Amino acid sequence: MIYRIYSLILKELIAVWRDPKSRVSILLPPVIQLCIFTFAATLDVKHVSIGILNRDNGEKGYELVERFRGSPTFEHITHLPSVDSMKPYIDRQDGVMVLSIDETFSRRLDSNKRAPVQLILDGRKSNATQIVAGYASRIIEQFEQDYDESLSGIKLQSSKLAPRNWYNPNILYYWYNVPSLVAILSMLTCLLVTAISVARERELGTFDQLLVSPLLPIEILLGKIIPGILIGLAEGSIIVVVGVFLFGVPFTGSFFLYYFSLFVFVSAISGIGLFISSLCSTQQQAILGTFVFMVPSVMLAGFATPIENMPTWMQPITYLMPLRYMLVISKGIFLKQMPASIVFQQLWPMIVIAFCTLIGAGQFFRKRLG
Repeated sequence: MIYRIYSLILKELIAVWRDPKSRVSILLPPVIQLCIFTFAATLDVKHVSIGILNRDNGEKGYELVERFRGSPTFEHITHLPSVDSMKPYIDRQDGVMVLSIDETFSRRLDSNKRAPVQLILDGRKSNATQIVAGYASRIIEQFEQDYDESLSGIKLQSSKLAPRNWYNPNILYYWYNVPSLVAILSMLTCLLVTAISVARERELGTFDQLLVSPLLPIEILLGKIIPGILIGLAEGSIIVVVGVFLFGVPFTGSFFLYYFSLFVFVSAISGIGLFISSLCSTQQQAILGTFVFMVPSVMLAGFATPIENMPTWMQPITYLMPLRYMLVISKGIFLKQMPASIVFQQLWPMIVIAFCTLIGAGQFFRKRLG
């Protein structure tokens, strides 16, 4: 029995590697996504373009403008000539914000009165504008504080705020992305391999030959699931090596805990992949079915947006996603040296999901064989 399963596993691995469609779909998308998510898909707001309308001819207005010019965040500053030029500047998306300084700004400050400034933000870029507004507010607050100190001669702030970022001191976004990509790309690869396995047999006309072979249904089932698990683990290992040695992401936890968790995760995913494969007649259908499952799974797992920000009625659905738990484990073991007790809190739901998906896919697969 073991030899027959081993032969079927070897046959599956060779078939995947020799088939150009399978080879490209397994190797190319993970590499492209690793580069995109690591370098391009970042929430860091840098090299921001803003417009400034300074209608004040006084010293204070120019000083505030120079503070924005000296900020490393705002690298591209456009001086607008009039109020009418603000709307087309935002409409053309030349910048995400316009700083408008009134003509009475310096005069009101010299009279010890409030001198408001206006920030006009592009609401189409909600996330970026919120971050930019925070940067601009800090510059303006520091300007006001320094001005008050210059008048009174007394330092108004008695304490100094010294923020410290645990686990990611320099706020490098790819330190967050790479551990998450280990789980996401392993899931993608495992799904693709498992989903196209049966569909490829049907498309090539060899599925009937498999049914009349001496292989038992359980042997066929294991022979279809194990290659996806092995390739998923191999894909995860490649990304771990690239993340640690190429990108310099620290790996602080236990390798044994990490790979055991990854094994449970890809086992749960392989059951889903086999279920998709049993429903499909062609490899194209299997690939489409894989991405139909992938997109909501990634969105609901908390990778793009926090689960706490989702609607209350939607949050219970996320408990059915194995990726939700693996993301916590991956980032925790990579960056936080997460202990085994906390890892198991995220691991046991994946074990339950893996048991249910493998048993369910096996039963469905047997019915399709019958």
